[in-house]
Amino acid sequence: MKTRETFSSGLAVFFATLGSAVGLGNIWKFPYLTGQYGGGAFLLVYLACIVFVGLPVMLGEFYLGRRTRRNAVGALEKLAPGTPWKHIGTIGVAAAGLIMFFYSSVAGWVYYYLFKALRGDFAAVTMESAKAQFGALVVSPVTPVVWQAVVLAVVAGILIMGVKKGIERITKTLMPLLFVLIIACDLRALTLPGAADGVSFLFAVDFGKLSAAAVLTALGLAFFKLSLGMGCMITYGSYFTHDNDLFATGAKVALSDTLVSLLAGLAIFPTVFAFGLEPGAGPGLLFMTIPLVFSQMPFGAILLTAFFFLAAIAATTAMISLVEVPVAYLSEEKGLTRSRAVLLSVAVIFAVGILATLSVDKGSLLGGYTLMGRGFFDWFDYISSNIMLPLGGLLIALFIGRFADKADIVRELSAGSPAAARLLPVYFFILRYVTPALLLVIFLSSVGVIKL
Repeated sequence: MKTRETFSSGLAVFFATLGSAVGLGNIWKFPYLTGQYGGGAFLLVYLACIVFVGLPVMLGEFYLGRRTRRNAVGALEKLAPGTPWKHIGTIGVAAAGLIMFFYSSVAGWVYYYLFKALRGDFAAVTMESAKAQFGALVVSPVTPVVWQAVVLAVVAGILIMGVKKGIERITKTLMPLLFVLIIACDLRALTLPGAADGVSFLFAVDFGKLSAAAVLTALGLAFFKLSLGMGCMITYGSYFTHDNDLFATGAKVALSDTLVSLLAGLAIFPTVFAFGLEPGAGPGLLFMTIPLVFSQMPFGAILLTAFFFLAAIAATTAMISLVEVPVAYLSEEKGLTRSRAVLLSVAVIFAVGILATLSVDKGSLLGGYTLMGRGFFDWFDYISSNIMLPLGGLLIALFIGRFADKADIVRELSAGSPAAARLLPVYFFILRYVTPALLLVIFLSSVGVIKL
């Protein structure tokens, strides 16, 4: 094997890993799902999923990657040669592909809205015109496909440059700027009339609004947003430095990712209530509310352009980690050069992803083709987020907690931080008993075996 690239420092590790976790899941998916499932109660369930499921699995994936210095499939093959455990990695590669099929579509919307902001298309935008513009986009048979191709071309260009010159440089430079823009959006949104109702909606706890669907969605969202069960953290873990504190990195990424989600919610919901929009309006929520926010601000056109630029960066950094999963697999297991692995991965994602892009709305070209009430876009989302990710997480928890060499795990997780050894007994207890139990119940419920 060729010498594997690694990130250059602990700071680079943090920003790259956070770049994988922070993306449209925070800015797009979190707000609209929180709106759908009742606000604060859903948020509490989501946070519980992070603590008892997300973080334990994330640390397990870090261990697999750094210990083996291999891709998602190769890591399991190295630790358990000749066993079916390698198919955990296969599930991860497949899940990354399924997510990219629909995620690249939404990222294309973001890129298109950046282009529209640069043209000044949102001057004097109203609630009605914002809805009309988004509706015209999702039913167009050409425009969203073109922008899906654009975003995939950008991702391909970054990945071809490699780990340090591509992934690390982009995430380390641009991730901090995203925080600045979200906070700026918060400051303006919280001054709108009726903003207090939006804040109350986000944080008010009403367990009466929770349902089995809400719990399943919270778990799927936790995995989706932390890039778990899809091979991303195994692949990125293989690029970590030897002295990186895995516990600290995992905790900082989980906390920072949740913080970004809350900041995004504080930008979205006050605007929703101020302009009389529906909190559970679906994935179009971001694209209808953000132009309204900035249209009310001094120098709003400039700030709107900056926001969609950084939203595009957030989408891109997340996509980089997703596409890196099959790229690393094809490079190491199939012997392709990095450039060819990138181009092949992107070509397949684009070809299949068109199905998602053209099936978002009933008025879309493929909107009439459904199975059990779901179109291609919704099926790619549901299968990956609610089935493959928890299944992959369950298998990782079982492998790390019960079959992998415990002494080996202790050495790897405590490297770079002797103090982390004190947390290992708690970690192993959660990973062996709490995490698998929760994942098993959620998985069986999601496939209809049991009813919650």
